[in-house]
Amino acid sequence: MTGDRAVALFLRLYVCVVFCFVFAPIAASVVFSFNSDRFPTIPLGSFTLHWYETVYNDPDVWDALRVSATSALAVSVISTLIGFCTAYTDYRYRFFGKSAYLALALLPPTIPLVIMGLAMLAWLSQVGLSGRLSSIIIAHVVLCTPFAMAIVRLRLAQMDANLEAAAWNLGAGEWRAMREVILPFAWPAIVSALCLTAAVSFDEFAVAWFVSGLNKTIPVIILEILQGQVDPQINAIGTFVFITSMTLVVIAQVLLMTRRGPGKRMEAGK
Repeated sequence: MTGDRAVALFLRLYVCVVFCFVFAPIAASVVFSFNSDRFPTIPLGSFTLHWYETVYNDPDVWDALRVSATSALAVSVISTLIGFCTAYTDYRYRFFGKSAYLALALLPPTIPLVIMGLAMLAWLSQVGLSGRLSSIIIAHVVLCTPFAMAIVRLRLAQMDANLEAAAWNLGAGEWRAMREVILPFAWPAIVSALCLTAAVSFDEFAVAWFVSGLNKTIPVIILEILQGQVDPQINAIGTFVFITSMTLVVIAQVLLMTRRGPGKRMEAGK
């Protein structure tokens, strides 16, 4: 028993160290975003909101926020819809070439982002869509759909396979069974996929940098500010991006952990 406690304690300490290693630079960026000094040095200067005011009054930042928010919203809806259809197809049907179908569906995240950005730029240029807001949306849908598909498929795997068949036997058509059995059960995963894909699209830089043209996203404008000079505005913008992304990811994780579905509701009512 003592050995088990030692292992558990070691694992907890290890997790704490990993979290500190990951979040320490982010915490430092948040702290320096309120520092009056231009350069991130210790000791800190006085507390100030000057850098947030500068960002707030910058029209380029607002344009980038509009592009990022619009693309993230569109990408989350489209990629979650495609991901749900892909996940349900894998869950319900058996057909020739299913392994190849799933391999292609899950392929985009395995491709280096720079290569994907170049490929998307070349393809979008060929079809006359390069440098538009729609270019970012199309590229990010390709990138985000596998995440949505994986989340929904994980949820469907927890479902009793007999529930849908029981609905059919009771007279429900396929669409009614989908509406009253599948969708209620998968709803937490669907909302989770919406949040996660929105966060991925909002944060993504490499592909957006290749295909965005004049429609700059928040990560792209951060790079442009950074290339010019050391500017504390980056810390302020980064803090906003971090809070937004973490909020979406936390919501997605909480919903993904929700296991209550139609089957469990029926059991609870007995």
